Amino acid sequence: MIVVMKSGSPEAEIARISSELTTWGLTPEKIVGQHKVVVGLVGDTADLDPLRIQELSPWIELVLRVEQPFKRVSREFRHGEASEVVVPTPNGPIHIGEKYPVAIVAGPCSVENEEMIIETARRVKAAGAHFLRGGAYKPRTSPYAFQGHGESALGLLAAAREATGLGIITEVMDAAELDIVAEVADVVQVGARNMHNFSLLKKVGAQEKPVLLKRGMSATIEEWLMAAEYILAAGNPNVIMCERGIRTFDRQYARNTLDLSVLPVLRSLTHLPIMIDPSHGTGRSEYVPAMAMAAIAAGTDSLMIEVHPNPAKALSDGPQSLTPDRFDSLVQELAVIGKAVGRWPQPAAVLA
Repeated sequence: MIVVMKSGSPEAEIARISSELTTWGLTPEKIVGQHKVVVGLVGDTADLDPLRIQELSPWIELVLRVEQPFKRVSREFRHGEASEVVVPTPNGPIHIGEKYPVAIVAGPCSVENEEMIIETARRVKAAGAHFLRGGAYKPRTSPYAFQGHGESALGLLAAAREATGLGIITEVMDAAELDIVAEVADVVQVGARNMHNFSLLKKVGAQEKPVLLKRGMSATIEEWLMAAEYILAAGNPNVIMCERGIRTFDRQYARNTLDLSVLPVLRSLTHLPIMIDPSHGTGRSEYVPAMAMAAIAAGTDSLMIEVHPNPAKALSDGPQSLTPDRFDSLVQELAVIGKAVGRWPQPAAVLA
């Protein structure tokens, strides 16, 4: 349930109403929008008469029920307004949301060595990326596949940030590693295999770093949004939804099926920013550029693209990784689409 306050409502009156609603066993959450203040009510509101709340103050414009099972995540909870995630980086704050230019995330699937990760970071930054992605801990289908270098790789990511100023996005697999991952990561990633790891979702929700939540391989949109609800319910409102392809019946020509329909669907359902990962979504480097351009045209807020200096020798996910040269040219291609839809910085990034 949300309480929409009239424009110009006094802060003291909003505080008084919130205090009164707290005595009813509800948890009020103040949301400051562009034009109005909304007070979201979390708790047992099923039998609560909206008129009873309306009578609390003449400054209340209307009281609405949030019909979706996901409450804080719902666009209704913010009275239709989008939220943004602001990530501080050494190069300055990066805003991710539908009112901002597309944020570009690029880098290898896994951190292999210092030379490789710093070289890649410098190249993707020169092309226009805002964040470096790289796995220190890697969930793999086979227990014999490369699992990442772990804590030592986090140090290499920190060195890459020091060298380039890029923000760092890396995955946490276990709640026991969350603190050391969050020390380095500017955005903590919860991968597709952990989307239903509810204890981990609660833990990342209880810390302050923004969270990138990847869609599970077989997750419905509602399940994905409910996973985000776990994070927001634990106290962290800074969540980015990442579509990375879902598993369907055709595995011969593409690794996954990239569901670009989530862009208009999520836009209608949630206020949270949206990222598209065409690398995992297709699994084939030759398909990545087309899907990246399509994602911008369809309204994505961010892109995550895998880049490796030598994909043929990558320790993981080489077939879906672009070379730095191909990434350079792709960013220029993306700029054409981005400018056309008003989602690209002006001027576009200039190659170093």
